[in-house]
Amino acid sequence: MAQNYDIPTPKKLALSLQLDPAKFERATDEEKRQQDVMAESTTFFKDGMRRLLRNPLAIISISILLIVILSMAIIPSVVPYSYEQIITVNGKRDKKAANMKPMQYSEMEQQYMEETGEKLFPHILGTDELGRDYFIRVIYGTRVSFLVGVFAALMVMVIGIIYGSISGYLGGRVDLIMMRIVDIIYSLPDLLIIILLAVVFKETLDLSKVPALQKLGPNMVSMFIVFGLLYWVGMARLVRGQILTIKENEYVLAAKAIGAKSGHIIRKHILPNCISVIIISTAQQIPSAIFTESYLSFIGLGVALPMPSLGSLANTARSGMQSYPWKLVFPAVMIVLIVLAFNLLGDALRDAFDPKLKK
Repeated sequence: MAQNYDIPTPKKLALSLQLDPAKFERATDEEKRQQDVMAESTTFFKDGMRRLLRNPLAIISISILLIVILSMAIIPSVVPYSYEQIITVNGKRDKKAANMKPMQYSEMEQQYMEETGEKLFPHILGTDELGRDYFIRVIYGTRVSFLVGVFAALMVMVIGIIYGSISGYLGGRVDLIMMRIVDIIYSLPDLLIIILLAVVFKETLDLSKVPALQKLGPNMVSMFIVFGLLYWVGMARLVRGQILTIKENEYVLAAKAIGAKSGHIIRKHILPNCISVIIISTAQQIPSAIFTESYLSFIGLGVALPMPSLGSLANTARSGMQSYPWKLVFPAVMIVLIVLAFNLLGDALRDAFDPKLKK
């Protein structure tokens, strides 16, 4: 058993500048137990996620994105129309079903429901100029724009991380040459290259063997190529700058001293310390890619018809804006919601994971 020693309080020496120990009280047993309570063990990721979930703007952004993702996944299996289906009644095309207002039925549909007693699924957002259900076209357009943005951001992230890691870690002449290549790529006009590639692919590329690419069309294929060729330079510069700072730390020198290879050092010691910057930059790259796809589709360089995207839907609705203004509102609202949610989430990720912004 532990023995309890009653140690006497030392006395203050004469002419001493020390504090008088007699003026202090001994800590009680309760106060000693309070000192034994230690803080909960945590990691950088858990600490960042805790701060992220305390941010109300982050919660709103995540909720909006979850609603959009669930809508894209569930609604196409619930709504009985497809994005390219023209409304027909009893096998006949309903020519009067074009440009209907939201929650409206055509005369043929009303007559069909009266005769059969069967309830047809409503056109929640009305129909377009060809008599196709506009609600499902907006959902499919959101799916195309969203997936293009996410896929492009992931592609930019992978290429930028690899290129920036090599340039920043090797340094010297290799870094100088690689950064001059980045400067050259920065000067290339992306829109002109997309137009040129789309024209070339339309004449030479056979997409019939790949159904998914055939639905997207040569314009989208050229857009993805341009994303892979040009849009990664910002990520590469960001990663390079981080690695130039991190590689001077002692733990990197220790890894070199024990004979660790460069690839192992980059993967295990350097990139994990850049992960917060990479996550933030990728989250902010997604709305940029979505906006790029939207304005390219708006000027006719997007997905191939009849596949919709939010930009192509807005372009089609522009011609009838005075007569059918709601057709422009719905795709525009979806673009604003997605881009705004990703931008706010990117800012929240920066506030949560950037160590320099910790209070």
